Amino acid sequence: MENKNYGKDRRRGHMITKVLPGSIAEEMGIEPGDRLMEINGEMIEDVFDYRFDIKDELVEVLIRKADGEEWLLEIEKEYDEDLGAEFETELMSDYKSCCNKCIFCFIDQMPEGMRESLYFKDDDSRLSFMQGNYITLTNMKEKDIERIIRYHLAPINISVQTTNPVLRCEMLHNRFAGDVLKYMDRLYAHEIEMNGQIVVCQGVNDGDELVRTLNDLERYIPFMRSVSVVPSGLTKYRKGLYPLEVFGREKAQETICIVERKQKECMKQHGIHFVHASDELYDLAGWEMPEAGRYDGYLQLENGVGMVRLLVEEVQEALRLLGSGTQKIERKVTIATGMIAAKVITTLAGNVMEAVPGLEVQVVPVRNRFFGETITVTGLITGQDLTGQLLELKKGGFDLGETLLVSANMFRTGERVFLDDMTQEEAEEALGVCITPVDSSGKDFVNALIDRDYSMGRVNDRFVYLDGKAF
Repeated sequence: MENKNYGKDRRRGHMITKVLPGSIAEEMGIEPGDRLMEINGEMIEDVFDYRFDIKDELVEVLIRKADGEEWLLEIEKEYDEDLGAEFETELMSDYKSCCNKCIFCFIDQMPEGMRESLYFKDDDSRLSFMQGNYITLTNMKEKDIERIIRYHLAPINISVQTTNPVLRCEMLHNRFAGDVLKYMDRLYAHEIEMNGQIVVCQGVNDGDELVRTLNDLERYIPFMRSVSVVPSGLTKYRKGLYPLEVFGREKAQETICIVERKQKECMKQHGIHFVHASDELYDLAGWEMPEAGRYDGYLQLENGVGMVRLLVEEVQEALRLLGSGTQKIERKVTIATGMIAAKVITTLAGNVMEAVPGLEVQVVPVRNRFFGETITVTGLITGQDLTGQLLELKKGGFDLGETLLVSANMFRTGERVFLDDMTQEEAEEALGVCITPVDSSGKDFVNALIDRDYSMGRVNDRFVYLDGKAF
């Protein structure tokens, strides 16, 4: 280890916030508050530089201590072994914000007075790789594309909307939005996997424009693995925004027909369905969800594509594992869900009740009065809508039972706080009942209904929990 002072103001580096016990960092005397300055003489821009540069078996790491002293550490380690340090942010740099003004942007349709983080528009290719976020490509420079290719970051999820350059500029309110579509050619040429998203706006990029876009994207197969088609979500807070129309049944059916025709073409030509309409479109159309085999492995669940079908499949499998002759359980619970999922949740709850004697499950669809009733997804239900509507039912004599089950998607990631900042504890106090967040799998769904001790992450592979006992 060489100690050397390189000058405190040369560059900022990356603050280390945690050192894992037994790690290389701990062994080398690295502490929280120290800063990572360089690896092998190279400055680290973000987490991808870090992961790439730290891989070697012999690395030189420059650390700046809290008092300004700098240590140049020569470290021998296993290939791919990490330092065991955590940094201020997951990316080790600031998030890149969106520079567009999309005509369908949901954030522009939110009311004032919500927490600041809900108004941040990210458009960061690194989050696309790490978290599955969709990016427009408009925030990218040549060096960003080169880094994706160099590190082979994949898949990259792209908000395409349309391949008509002029129309794309209009939809995104960005004069460069059409030009950056060429980046997909670069990604394709270097075999970088992609997924695409099309937010369909009635009278804008639907109909013939949608057909054109799907035809254009087909040429990126096999490296573009899938494309989702979702309707624009419109809240009641659209004053001064582009006058979009709400999707009706006829428009939803027309859009699905375009998607399904393309699926047949792609299946015949490439062996995959490639393009998928969202669950919301099928719900708006009043049509049954596609069978499981049409989803090509459920590549776009985060976009609301195939969630209903996968849940049905998983619940059926969970009930098969549960088997016949299940012991009786005297239990009454309520499930609160969004309007789009209410029908299938009611059916699945009925299936579980048939398999488990004594179980009583009530399903309450919650209307989205906060954002407007055209918003039907469960994850956008606020605490005030949940408690307000259930309290209305309670006044009429409705019994919530021993617990209220809600989707974990209603809460802020990693916390028990609704979109409107109402906490789980506040909702429980208002309703006078315990609230149990439930993860999205079918196994979680069934376990939450039959296991009084259910908690997320405690689902056994053999599906054995019933009042904490195996059967």
